[in-house]
Amino acid sequence: MFERRDAVTIHGAPLTIIGPEHIVGEHAPDFEVLDNDLNPVKFSSLPAKLYVIAAVPSLDTPVCDMETRWFNTEAARLGDDVGILTISMDLPFAQKRWCGAAGVDRLQTYSDHRGASFGVAYGVLIKELRLLARAVFVVDKSGIFRHVQIVPELSQEPDYNAVLAALKAAL
Repeated sequence: MFERRDAVTIHGAPLTIIGPEHIVGEHAPDFEVLDNDLNPVKFSSLPAKLYVIAAVPSLDTPVCDMETRWFNTEAARLGDDVGILTISMDLPFAQKRWCGAAGVDRLQTYSDHRGASFGVAYGVLIKELRLLARAVFVVDKSGIFRHVQIVPELSQEPDYNAVLAALKAAL
């Protein structure tokens, strides 16, 4: 398996990422995750639309909480042509509980805890922690990456303006 040493940091400490590095213009790989009811879901089985896929270490952390709430708020503005997926290694039950407590109801959370299919395919699985690195991908209706950002420091938020610009350009 491909490893990228020192690809991201957590509070300045370097971490290793497992999986390939992706660039804009590539075809987004398929993956399988679990929904909040433990049902397996393949990305390829979702309706064809423009997707924002946000990878976060854990919804129960301050930055992940802020980021997911931000995307939930934006989902209402973006309309039905854009789907927003937040994927973490949190258990589906914890994701469901967190969404209920946070009032997050406009995006879909998925768990990669079982097989790390998403983490490995999208090159965001942190070897040392078995968590996902903070990243945002925009995938168009044809399955092509239109934006890729691996946030270099896990304690920082992604570039929201770049995500919105990529969405606007792809719509």
